[in-house]
Amino acid sequence: MSTEATVPTLTVTFIRHGESTDNLKSIWAGWKDSPLSNHGMNQAKAVGQSLSNVPFTVIYASPLKRALWTGQAVQEAQPDPKPRLIASDLLREQHFGAAEGHPWQWNLTPGLTLEEHFARGIWPVLHERWQKFPEAESLDDLFERAKKAINELVMPHVWRAAREGKKGVHIAIASHGLCISELVPALLIKDESGVHPGDKFRGLQNTAWTRVTVDVKGSKEGEPMEFSDSDPPKLQVRVTDVNRHEHLAKVERQKGGIGSAGYDPKQQDIRAFFGGAKMDAGAVASEVEEGRSESNARDEVEVDIH
Repeated sequence: MSTEATVPTLTVTFIRHGESTDNLKSIWAGWKDSPLSNHGMNQAKAVGQSLSNVPFTVIYASPLKRALWTGQAVQEAQPDPKPRLIASDLLREQHFGAAEGHPWQWNLTPGLTLEEHFARGIWPVLHERWQKFPEAESLDDLFERAKKAINELVMPHVWRAAREGKKGVHIAIASHGLCISELVPALLIKDESGVHPGDKFRGLQNTAWTRVTVDVKGSKEGEPMEFSDSDPPKLQVRVTDVNRHEHLAKVERQKGGIGSAGYDPKQQDIRAFFGGAKMDAGAVASEVEEGRSESNARDEVEVDIH
């Protein structure tokens, strides 16, 4: 098989953000804009370095700080000329509406309807894709937004590359666990089979990356294709990597609650923490698997979704 035949038209690397300060709390954290923890910033720098030899054409990111700063860390590790970093609201995490910032609980309280839970300020885990909190998005809503993101951010790169006779274009997307779990299927259904893969891409670790290739059938390097928008060529879409996090092996949490504190972009080094910043003893995180911290019940923990 020739090398050309193995090079896809486009590769998309989806990167989950680093640990945020809200990842360390058992709360619903979707559009709530918490920053990276210091540990999360170290994770972001680590994934950036691990991908520094991958020449991205462009990096898209959610505008929420935890994902945007992760995208910036990836951009900073790229060789010159560095790719553009473009923020898009389409890449934000699932919106939890009235539940944002409030603790979640595992089970429904016996004798209460779901609406009665909401009225009492109780925000349980939801098990149906159509269910949602007041003023929030359901998983079905998130999938619709993910399809729009793929159509507006990813597919133009595919069609442009095919029309210009290019192969091997590579873009990155820095987003959130639940959003990525819907973005990947939204891209996979572009395959000529049109098959939805199901809920296979949940539970991603902080800064873990997942990679999907898109190949325009019949495309060749140096041979521009002609086709109309209404009759595009068929695509072959494949997942090549899922939840890759080898870069976290050497990222150790700083002790004394420092690693769990919010990252300060103005901070030059760790000595700034000893310039009068008060550390809450309760901020010390319990030991968890590297890259694995609770952000919300459906992101980090196995929950049956129907």
